[in-house]
Amino acid sequence: MQDARQEALRIFQAGVKAADPYAAVASALDDVAAPSLIVAVGKAARLMAKAALERCAGVPCLIVTNYENAKPLAGAKVVAAGHPVPDENGAIAAREVIKALKAAKGPVLALISGGGSALLPAPAGALTLADKARVSDLLLASGQDIVAMNLIRQQLSDLKGGGFLRQAAPHPVTALILSDVIGDDLSAIASGPTVAPLGTAAEAVAALQDAGLWDELPSAVRAHLQDAQPLAALPKARNRLVGSNSQSVMAMAAAARDAHVIADPVVGDVADAARMICDQSVIGTTVWGGETTVVLRGTGRGGRNQELALRIAQEAAQRGWTQWTCLQGGSDGRDGPTDAAGGLVDQDTLSKISDLDGLLANNDSYAALKEAGDLLMTGATGTNVADLGVMIRTG
Repeated sequence: MQDARQEALRIFQAGVKAADPYAAVASALDDVAAPSLIVAVGKAARLMAKAALERCAGVPCLIVTNYENAKPLAGAKVVAAGHPVPDENGAIAAREVIKALKAAKGPVLALISGGGSALLPAPAGALTLADKARVSDLLLASGQDIVAMNLIRQQLSDLKGGGFLRQAAPHPVTALILSDVIGDDLSAIASGPTVAPLGTAAEAVAALQDAGLWDELPSAVRAHLQDAQPLAALPKARNRLVGSNSQSVMAMAAAARDAHVIADPVVGDVADAARMICDQSVIGTTVWGGETTVVLRGTGRGGRNQELALRIAQEAAQRGWTQWTCLQGGSDGRDGPTDAAGGLVDQDTLSKISDLDGLLANNDSYAALKEAGDLLMTGATGTNVADLGVMIRTG
């Protein structure tokens, strides 16, 4: 099945290539007003900024990205920060972005990609970075989807939920956006720095209470949400989507030629998602995109893509499939707090893992896939349009 593994990787890489940040921005700049400032935020920020700087040489440019993608770029200041959990470098970067926006002399070009939410924490009011980090930890461990998490994060930030526009006012902002959010809701991508918030502080409180997290929050966070006052009308912005998960899925389908596409995004709990994927997989090649969730119950290492790959392997075994290969990976090349992008599994994977049930119970999908030799290792890709999957089945 080595050929099937190589084919699955080729198809996956076609999806990643379709979300190339440089090409996406370069093709969108013709009708963008000359900016006085470029701010690029997210995992794809460096390559997006590279394209903009080639067209707008000499314009001040600030890039905030994750450590894996933080390489120097001529003409830009590159700041590396923590993801998925915010760190002090992110707080420093947020202050630099706010300072640059307030000092802008004219139109601002914002280049936004996935990961921006964690990379620019910008604690609001009297909140601290530790307060926001605690909220982030709770949300990540709770299994909440990205939209629910961003609804809450926006209410705790001076940049999210349109805060970027408030800091840039009165200057107009054009945002070119690479979507890592299923459904491409611009208010959820990087927590929507250039669009209206997903909801109100009261709705954030309700979401936290419904998730059973309210009493675990730092007291300062509870006080901030309960005391929040309505904000003035948001300045207008021009927001343009330049890449997305659905576009990458279509690129994978084209690369695989006669592939079956799972029409609906794969979302929800990884166990449910594995069953749905296997229900819809056909003899031949099947491709999909989406972003699942994992409820953390143990202390192991892993991520949603690694666990989903293992759940698919279990499901395929239960169905008696004999010849199949599945790749499930994050388009950014990083799955959870690990150096793996996901998993590349087949009918032999389970036989190479000594205690899969125990490892999954401890959320230790990384150790399980490492034991099997089935970790998907791509390195940072420089882009981020959520997750992509490929199934090649012959029996």
